Amino acid sequence: MTIADRAVLVTGANRGIGKALVDEALKRGAKRVYAGTRQPLSHLDGRVTPLTLDVTNSGQIQEAVEKVESLDILINNAGVALFDDLSDRAALERHLAVNLFGTYGVTQAFLPLLSRSRGAIINVLSVAALATLPIVPAYSISKAAAFSLSQSLRAILAGRGVSVHAVLAGPVDTDMSRGFDVPKTSPESVAQAIFNGVEKGEDDIFPDPMSQTMAESWRSGAVKALERQNAALVEAVPVK
Repeated sequence: MTIADRAVLVTGANRGIGKALVDEALKRGAKRVYAGTRQPLSHLDGRVTPLTLDVTNSGQIQEAVEKVESLDILINNAGVALFDDLSDRAALERHLAVNLFGTYGVTQAFLPLLSRSRGAIINVLSVAALATLPIVPAYSISKAAAFSLSQSLRAILAGRGVSVHAVLAGPVDTDMSRGFDVPKTSPESVAQAIFNGVEKGEDDIFPDPMSQTMAESWRSGAVKALERQNAALVEAVPVK
């Protein structure tokens, strides 16, 4: 899947990784970039079509679908990350609403267009999906759930020609990670690595120096092997 001449939709496109993904898609020759944001957005490039899109709002999701003529690549980037200690159920529910059910809802809404184009879904996740970061446990739980969603969709949609890519990023220099006093990677380099991974056909994309330290062991490890083994059950035991 190359980016040139493709129609791309990015959620959470107003800042951080989302904004960098919009800019990088344009650099790579995307013919149309739909920029989904909660607040109105303007862009100087005529190939960008702003969409008012709160991923927790089913009405806005449907309105966005009606404005998109065709779609090759959906990037589920919108997310929330708040410090918590799991004492407040509302905090967990908020993370799940955006990071899990938001990703699910947008994906299901645009799936007919992606099936038609035999396109790609890119879910921007975190290494916290693999090993919890206990200072943001609700975030970690929601990203782990979204990773499982990505693996499930990957197996289920393979027969339709739709690829599913999970981005397992380490710390990125965005507003969301401002409270973490650790080395961080620029959103621009992460966006480049994400599209590089998609163009190479990588299932799981490790887009920064920190996450790349675990890439090889993950791809050759027992858990990834089990995922592939389980994926074969989709054809062996079809859902009625």
